[in-house]
This record gives sequence, structure tokens and C-alpha cells, in this order.
Amino acid sequence: MSALPLRLPSHLALVALAAALAALPAHARLRESQMDVPVEVVDAYGKAVAQPIRVTVWSDDANPTPAPVLVLGHGRSAHADQRTGLGRVRLSEASAFFVRRGFIVAVPTRIGYGVSGGEDVEDSGTCQDKNYPPGYSAAARQTLQVLDAVRARPDAAKDRAVVMGQSYGGTTAIAVGALQPAGVQAVINFAGGGGGNPQTQPGRPCAPQRLERLFAHYGATLRMPSLWLYTENDRYFGATYPQAWFAAFRAAGGTGEFTRFPPQGEDGHLTFSRAPQIWQPRVAAFLEQHGFPAPASATPAPDAAEPRAVGEDR
Repeated sequence: MSALPLRLPSHLALVALAAALAALPAHARLRESQMDVPVEVVDAYGKAVAQPIRVTVWSDDANPTPAPVLVLGHGRSAHADQRTGLGRVRLSEASAFFVRRGFIVAVPTRIGYGVSGGEDVEDSGTCQDKNYPPGYSAAARQTLQVLDAVRARPDAAKDRAVVMGQSYGGTTAIAVGALQPAGVQAVINFAGGGGGNPQTQPGRPCAPQRLERLFAHYGATLRMPSLWLYTENDRYFGATYPQAWFAAFRAAGGTGEFTRFPPQGEDGHLTFSRAPQIWQPRVAAFLEQHGFPAPASATPAPDAAEPRAVGEDR
């Protein structure tokens, strides 16, 4: 039996294939790597803790260099087994969005979580007697040490960075901004707060007035642009506490914009991971406004319903 003839693609087919490849999203070249970063912090009891933590790094070789760096912080479960079982934090979908916008993205797994392990340096005590500042200080210090480590890359900018976080990581971003670190131009707080538990006390975080005083303390020194993003049906912090926290922050002199999204699903606290099309346009506009335009090849973020803006300072 004779072999079937090998059919080479026609010139038009090759042109069509090339066009299809060129039309692939900009994040098709997304690169994921890992690094261990030695960090040193002090917990709420004055104990110094030093150990390496695992950091997931996302980048795209096709982006212009030196690229700005964005450190993206994760949240904190109320349950110890969920914190230790977190694995390696990747936040891949959100990271891809920021890489498309030209960033190198670093996602730390902080001390006491997942693959990094170690003791709980963010412990803030019982619900009735919360001591919030040391835990956020420990998280902020780790964030800055990770930023320094990533900036050592030859393709990373040494003087252009953004810090963002969700939930506990959102408050951490504000804590970082209050330290006025060199080369950080903006911070983004997505549903930031602490002491929330949607199962046992939905919408009623532990010691919310102490968080209000903490945000006021941060507002006394934070002068870079900050973006605060919350959702009306946040089952961790409710609808009114975040507005009170932002008001205290602003009254103390803090610079920021507060955006409240309409209810999302059964728990708006999960909007960051479950509805990126809601927040990405707002974040993209904020980045554009403050000196971080997307590369010309970036895929535009999808349109979303207009959020309800509360007390914005543009």
C-alpha cells in the first residue's frame, strides 16, 4: 500500500496561522518562577523571627524593561488549619492582569502560612482584646523585604513599585504606604481589615474601633496615592465599618480614593478572586492616573458596571 501524500499547508493557511498566533492574549508568555526570600520580623510579643519565605514571581519577557514591581499580598483565614494548609500562594489570575500591564508581580506566602511555614507572627489575640498593629507591621516588613529582593533582578525597576493586597493583605498595603518606602508610588487596599469571620459574626469584625484607630494612625503618615476597594455585601467587614475606617484615615491626613462596588454573589469579600471583571477596570484607571500606563500590546480589561464611589479624593 502506498503512503498517503504529505499535505503541506498552503500560503494562505500559513498566513492565517500566523495571524491567529499574533492574536493570542499578551499574557500567553506569562512566566512563573519561585524564590526564597530571607525575612526578619518582630511579633506582638516582642519576639524576633527570621526565616525564608516562598515567593511566586510572575513576569513576561516581552514587557518593556526595567519593569515596575507589584507585590500582591494574600488574606488571612480565621482558622489555623486553613492558614497552614494554604500551600504556595500564586494568585495567578490577578497576577496575569498586572503582568499584562507591564509589571513584575511578586506574591509572597508570608510567615505562618502554607509552604513558608513557621509560627503565627500575625497573631493579634482574642476577639475581645485585639492588638492589631504588630501583626500588620510584621506583614508590611515582609512585603518590603520581598520588594527589595525582586528589585535585585536585572529586569526590575529599582524606583517604581506598587503594593496591593486583599483582606489582611489590603490593610498590609496601607501599612506599607504609611512607612513611606522609597520607590513605592501607590498602594491598593482590596477589602482590607482584620478580625472578620463570616460564619460566626458576619459583617461584625472583632474590635472595629481599634481598626479605625489603626487606619487613622496610618493616615497620619501615608501621603502617596491609595485606592480602597470594598463591596456592599462583604460578610467579613460589612458595609459601614470600611467607610468609617476610610473616614478616620482621611481625617488624619491620609490620601486616598474609596470605591464601593454593588453586592457581588453571596459574599462580596470574595470579589477579588471570583469577579475580576468588576475591579480590574477601576484598578487599571487608578494605575493609569498615577504613572503606570499599560504597554501598547496589553490586552484591555473588560468593561464593568460603574461602581458606587464614596468620598473619593481624586
